[in-house]
Amino acid sequence: MGYKVALVGATGNVGREMLNILDERSFPADEVVALASRRSMGVEVSYGDRTLKCKALEHYDFSDVDICLMSAGGAVSKEWSPKIAAAGAVVIDNSSTWRMDPDVPLIVPEVNADAVTDFRKKGIIANPNCSTAQLVVALKPLHDAAKIRRVVVSTYQSVSGAGKDAMDELFSQTKAVYTNDELVNNKFPKRIAFNVIPQIDVFMEDGYTKEEWKMMAETKKILDPKIKLTATCVRVPVFVGHSEAVNIEFENPISADEARNILRTAPGCLVIDKREPGGYVTPYESAGEDATYISRIREDATVENGLVLWCVSDNLRKGAALNAVQIAECLVNRKLLQPKKKAA
Repeated sequence: MGYKVALVGATGNVGREMLNILDERSFPADEVVALASRRSMGVEVSYGDRTLKCKALEHYDFSDVDICLMSAGGAVSKEWSPKIAAAGAVVIDNSSTWRMDPDVPLIVPEVNADAVTDFRKKGIIANPNCSTAQLVVALKPLHDAAKIRRVVVSTYQSVSGAGKDAMDELFSQTKAVYTNDELVNNKFPKRIAFNVIPQIDVFMEDGYTKEEWKMMAETKKILDPKIKLTATCVRVPVFVGHSEAVNIEFENPISADEARNILRTAPGCLVIDKREPGGYVTPYESAGEDATYISRIREDATVENGLVLWCVSDNLRKGAALNAVQIAECLVNRKLLQPKKKAA
């Protein structure tokens, strides 16, 4: 018997990607239900070669649902995730609402899959921030080998991380530049076309943005609370794919060649690192792919035991949808969740 999966937020960028990935990876679902707000009721979404009509979240009975993939934003998750978990479904939540809750595991399967067993405390498992997910996939095997002391990361994040409206704004502004029309900023505080914006999410009292804080706090929770991390997060005019320049200081010696060999065999990582023009991966090439691509691995002579690398991943996939489905696969493969008995 397969599982019944409900997907909340099925009409969004990440929700649609989750449906694609459930089908691509042949997730053992007997039934998949697409849910959204009342205004999206009846909207059709694709699931493999099937078409699903969205049902209203507000009226749905979750009593026979096994797994709920939640991708509808923080406010919806805060209200509905506990209700859905109380009905007996395991909620895998893509928002930031539950990530730092001590009773909710924050999971990247290649990094800390063993922590998934803690889902029983609240019935909720959190998906990390998209920029954190790809970062810790790259850091974990290096941390195991030489113990990371400090990380300095600068991100170059695509507009899809801010949703469909943000993608539309980049498109319309780019078009306006060429047609000499007025550029309108709705989603971003400044124009995004042919520009970069050193702000993602709101500013906090210490001058960091909330996106930067998320990377710092989530990396500690997922990987190691002793790691010191500072981040600068920048929005760039790219539709899909986040890039990161990562400077790492280790406790123990590790060479660029050693790091390259470690990462080549690490789960979820793909090393493309030729020291020649084009011998690296850009966000354009990562779009639609599952791997976290690592390039430009080199030693940093300014600190003892230092390395620098370039890390790129599709933020809609590994940063969100793929990671959520991989968490669901963890539950299934580790036999932590049995399908509910269906009424005869």
